[in-house]
Order: sequence, then structure tokens, then C-alpha cells
Amino acid sequence: MFRRFQLLILAVVLIVAAFSTGLPFLFFLVYLGLLVGGGSYILTRLGLADLEAGYAVSQLSGHVGDKLRVTYTLRNTGRLIKPWLEIHNPTTLPGGLPGRALSLRGRQERSWLVRTPLARRGHFRIEPLQIRTGDPFGFFEASASVGQGITLVVYPKIDALPMWKLPPANIEGAHAQPERTLQTTPLATTVRPYAPGDSMNRIHWRTTAKTGEIQVKEFDLEQTADAWIFMDLDAANEAGQGDDSTTEVAVRAAASIADKALGENRAVGLTVSAHRMTVVPADRGARQRLKILQLLAAVEADGRTPLQEALVTGVNRLRRGMTAIVVTSSHDPAFVRPLATLRTRGIGTVVVLLDRAQFDPDPDEAVAEAQRQRTRAVRHALSEFEIPTYVVKPHQALAEALTR
Repeated sequence: MFRRFQLLILAVVLIVAAFSTGLPFLFFLVYLGLLVGGGSYILTRLGLADLEAGYAVSQLSGHVGDKLRVTYTLRNTGRLIKPWLEIHNPTTLPGGLPGRALSLRGRQERSWLVRTPLARRGHFRIEPLQIRTGDPFGFFEASASVGQGITLVVYPKIDALPMWKLPPANIEGAHAQPERTLQTTPLATTVRPYAPGDSMNRIHWRTTAKTGEIQVKEFDLEQTADAWIFMDLDAANEAGQGDDSTTEVAVRAAASIADKALGENRAVGLTVSAHRMTVVPADRGARQRLKILQLLAAVEADGRTPLQEALVTGVNRLRRGMTAIVVTSSHDPAFVRPLATLRTRGIGTVVVLLDRAQFDPDPDEAVAEAQRQRTRAVRHALSEFEIPTYVVKPHQALAEALTR
């Protein structure tokens, strides 16, 4: 805008000087300026005419470490050349999406693919496609917005935990057998169409009456032990930076454990102690997995509630036969006592302890030693009540840490 104002003043001065002096050279400059300015304006106005553009993303959700593919298409349906076009997508994704400057001949189409890694979990926005053009002298500029913005959800990375196993629950059976059984048990899970050889006493008459086809009950050989994950995101316990911070490792551990348990047909619940206490009631299946991942994609270490208080509030949701899994980097041994009381109620307990002293070691040796002592005090308090504890250190594979 300021440059246009300068050019306008220059044009007015030139015109006044030309008519005041009558010099042919000044009139030549006036005509040349009108030709260049008018041509630049017309070229800019036609720069976005007869253009068709669009973009498509490969997915609306993904996990940290995946790659997002964005396909762009630009088509010139007219006969006039488009000498300069700038295309880009404004976005809140870390690193953004690379733009491109190109030219199009008449009736030409250009397509290209952009791959960008999903480096951080969260909810991100990809705004509509922006197309900008102008004249070679930079006097005028035109832009257009194409399409609609979309929201992209990046879930935390899920590590495979082949050796991770929950402690045996204090109930009969702890693993579901996804196979047909010859003997009926009280653990009916679903119904299916009748197959030759099925016993008559397995027919589910209510469903049969509704569907008009014979439906029989499916059974589990054993009852599954449910799991409830307590994730501590107290801001006072935050340590480390980036992907190696206690928050990111805790989120990755909770997501991996939940995925493992849901894959074993367990019902999984989640309590996150962050800015506010958020609870996902225990349930099974892919829908529950999606609920947990959506919550974990957005949480931050901004809590103010001590872990002890969160446990006292949340243990009422646990029932006999469940296993409480606590993911924390707290140095306060006070949270151990609420966990110790769960044994008398037939509830198993596991603690995934992030060694905060190693995530953010203090350069002062005295302070660092004090942090290490507090970590040892927490581990000692857990061992007194024979609570299984897995210590996670920075730059350590989660599968390795959870098998020790």
C-alpha cells in the first residue's frame, strides 16, 4: 500500500510537470507510465481468471511419526499464460507446509505431492489454499482463497509392548479366548447367526425374534481383567524438553498400555489429572481406543492437583478384579498409601515411574543428588507395599523399560 502511494504521488508530479512545461520527454514518460501501469493492472486482474485449484490430504488423523501427504492440483482452463503464481497452505502444523511458485501455459495442468512428517501430537488446523499473483514490477497484487480449512488430529506414538503383561487379577480367569466354545459359560459377549452343529440351548430367542433369523450366543472361556490408567500431569512434576520430556513420555506410555490392553479385549478406563480432572469411563473396542487417543492428543502438563488427591477421588470407580496403572513422575511418596489400600479390595496396582532426576538433571550436584534421593524414596515406599514398579528413563525404549 505504501509503495502504491509513492507511485501515485510520482505520477501526479510527473503529469503536473509535463503539462506545466510541455516538454516532449515528460509526456513520453507519462505515456510510458500509463502503458506500464495499465498493463500491469490488467495482467494482475487476469492472473487468477480461468484458474481451477484444489488440494486433498491423505488423512484427517495420524500418529506421531507418520507422514501426511497433501496433493495439489492447479489447472489453467484459459488460453492466456499465467506467468507467476504462488500457492501455499497456512497451517498450525509444526514446520508448516511448503508452498510453491510456478507458471502455467494455456490449457496446462500441474499437480504435485507434498510429504510432511507429523512431529508433534495435538489438534492442528490446515487453512484454505491461498493463491497469489501479481505483475512483474510488483505494482499490483491479487489473491484468492480456495477450498475449506480442515482440522488434523495427531495422536501420540504407540509403541509395541510384546512383553508387557498386567499382573494377574484376583478373579477367575484373566484372558479372553476369542474362539467358539462347546461348553456354555456365564460370560456371553455377543450373538452371531446360527451355524450347523450349534446347540439349541445357545439360541438367543429375543434377538432371533427381532431379526427373524436364528441367532446364537458367543461366549468367552475366561473373564477379562479390566485396567484403569491414572496419568499424572501435575505441572510441578514437569521435566525435560520436547519428545524427551516427562509429559510426552507419559502420554506415550499411557497410549501404548491402553492399546495393548484393548487389544487383549480388556475394558480400559483413563483418568487424566491435568488442567482439570478428565475421566474416560472403562469400555472395550475400537471406539474406546479412539476416545483415549483423542484425549491424549490434547493434554498438557498444566495440572495443579496432586496425584494423591486424584487417586483418592478416582479409586471409587475401581471394582474388584481391576488393575490400576499409575503413570507419574512425582517425587512425593504420599501417593503410595492410597494405592496400598487397593490390595484389600482385590485390585491390582502397577506404577510406571518416570525418573524425573534424569529427564532434567540439575547442573548443581547437590540439587541433583537431592532429586535422586527423592526418586529412591518413592521407589522404596512402593517396594514396601510390594507394588510392581517400572522405571522409565529418557532416551529409553518404552518396550524395554516396561519389561524390567
